[in-house]
Amino acid sequence: LQQLAEHAERDGNPPPVRVYCFGGDAVAQASYDLAWRALKPKYLFNGYGPTETVVTPLLWKARAGDACGAAYMPIGTLLGNRSGYILDGQLNLLPVGVAGELYLGGEGVARGYLERPALTAERFVPDPFGAPGSRLYRSGDLTRGRADGVVDYLGRVDHQVKIRGFRIELGEIEARLPEHPAVREAVVVAQPGAVGQQLVGYVVAQEPAVEDSPEAQAECRAQLKTALRERLPEYMVPSHLLFLARMPLTPNGKLDRKGLPQPDASLLQQVYVAPRSDLEQQVAGIWAEVLQLQQVGLDDNFFELGGHSLLATQVIGRLRERLHLEVPIKSMFTAETLGEFCHGVETLKAESAPVEDALAKSLEALKRLSADELEKLIS
Repeated sequence: LQQLAEHAERDGNPPPVRVYCFGGDAVAQASYDLAWRALKPKYLFNGYGPTETVVTPLLWKARAGDACGAAYMPIGTLLGNRSGYILDGQLNLLPVGVAGELYLGGEGVARGYLERPALTAERFVPDPFGAPGSRLYRSGDLTRGRADGVVDYLGRVDHQVKIRGFRIELGEIEARLPEHPAVREAVVVAQPGAVGQQLVGYVVAQEPAVEDSPEAQAECRAQLKTALRERLPEYMVPSHLLFLARMPLTPNGKLDRKGLPQPDASLLQQVYVAPRSDLEQQVAGIWAEVLQLQQVGLDDNFFELGGHSLLATQVIGRLRERLHLEVPIKSMFTAETLGEFCHGVETLKAESAPVEDALAKSLEALKRLSADELEKLIS
């Protein structure tokens, strides 16, 4: 939605679509306002629902002029034979306007998780308001009810997060990092970045010297990302890995997540090697725009700087618009650096040049034909 709206606003040419339906991730108020402004739809539908409750127990249908009313677009009202409650930690109903965890019941609630009885018992609980034997699913989502029955989404109750539509258990990543011999301690959090929510890993290395050496950090960072990719899907590999001498602690000795430093993408860039050719400068400019950085050098890696698959598609789209080249999206993932990516683009451009020249010559020859000659050629 965000990318489509940005494209429409930039070109001033919204697609002729009256209704947009979406779900799977929270829609920030800024994105909601941009969608109305740039796409000019008649309706926006926001569907909400975990897999455990068969996708869409709640839906919000917004008309032009409907205010978002919160930091995120509302998730709406219940559909069909569903039930939903906003409860506190003791399963007590909370009044309108008070934040609590959303519990979902009625039709569509799953039986549980296959061969995971402990997790099933934790997430599926008896329904204190329903018929005997009925159950509720703990969504883990922090919500609050409005007087008109609409539910506002406020965020996650626990450390399970959603990024780009993927539900991610931060603890699973935290458990994988210390499996590498170079790691003594690790924490993973989701933080807002210049290009949206991103995973950030904080590492205390076994060797204290790593924290003071940029070269050692770069080598260790590459090793850790390689190890994570062997064990986890790409969307669970942190965009940034930062090295700390020690983890910040609260006065009572617990981890202080709020005390973790924000990542600075510029500090993760390699020693700056300026683009040389016109093509390298154009591609570097596109990378910098998409990643919202001042500059990108030839030795920089797109994903090390916070890039991900959705941003990679933006790069490919802008190359198509500006250079009129169909660059395969796979090249964004196989190229280790900007320089390597540019080399591939240069090769593609050279291969397409003879075809373009032949087409131009054919068009020029057609222009020189008379009307009778064209008619004869067509017939």
